[in-house]
Amino acid sequence: MEATKTNKTMKTYHKLIFGDVENMKELEDKSIHLVVTSPPYFNAPFDYPDLFESYDKYLDKMRKIAKELRRVVAEGRIICIVCDDTLINGRKYPVVADLTKIYVEEGFIYRDKIIWIKPEGYIRISRRSGVILQHPYPMYFYPDNIQETILIFQNGKFDYKKVPKELKEKSKIDVKEYQQNKWYLTTWNITNVLPLKNRIEEGIAAFPDEIPYRLIKLFSYVGETVLDPFMGSGTTNKVAAILGRNSVGYEIDLELCEVVKEKMGLKQSLLFEKNYKVEIIIREDAKHLRTYLQEKVKKQKSVVKNAKRKTTELI
Repeated sequence: MEATKTNKTMKTYHKLIFGDVENMKELEDKSIHLVVTSPPYFNAPFDYPDLFESYDKYLDKMRKIAKELRRVVAEGRIICIVCDDTLINGRKYPVVADLTKIYVEEGFIYRDKIIWIKPEGYIRISRRSGVILQHPYPMYFYPDNIQETILIFQNGKFDYKKVPKELKEKSKIDVKEYQQNKWYLTTWNITNVLPLKNRIEEGIAAFPDEIPYRLIKLFSYVGETVLDPFMGSGTTNKVAAILGRNSVGYEIDLELCEVVKEKMGLKQSLLFEKNYKVEIIIREDAKHLRTYLQEKVKKQKSVVKNAKRKTTELI
């Protein structure tokens, strides 16, 4: 993705709301043209340990949000969800299958699925494949995961004839880029963002700019509005601004506010006026989660490290 491709002919607006996304009261019916998001992975040990009381509670939350998306997303428009199954204490939870079921049951059309493949050296969690090196026998095989899923749903049928020709031309996809970077495949090879120290994404499970860049280009027109109901550090909103789209973001964790401001360029003193405006709304139902989760993650890592010293048992 090239940041120099900022659309400079149109001022865009970005409403960033800190509060519970179950209630998108700030949004009118059918006002969103594209959703690009990544919900929290159910109690993922190195991102969201014990965030949800149970897997059923997690799925209930996802269903309530799907219902709200059905209300706010315009007819025929797209919802893209970056997600993955979650491994906790040796048990794998079928998040991808269950989210697919929820969205179909809530009335969305299951349009497609992209597999995002990461470089092998960017595995964050334990290398499960090593078990077979210690126990080279049948039934000890567990592969290392270097992929995530991008689920693509559609809210009814899209009327291509309603899009003005001028708008189509303004939003035209660069076919050379499309072919060179192999957007046309159901597998996308993209380097992931590691939440390392001294990075803006430290302690945050953020996806790389390239994912919303491709999805916004492929599924929205210039001047339309992109929603990320799990805003996190604000990657989707930043890329939407670069591409001349408006955006809305919801984030429950108020501790990410300063990170979002930085990513949106609100902490920088620029010589020239930005071609977008940002409004930040803090609701009463916002929470403070980042510090709590990072402390939990530290404890998890400590437990894993000590366990590795004491045993070579199968994880």
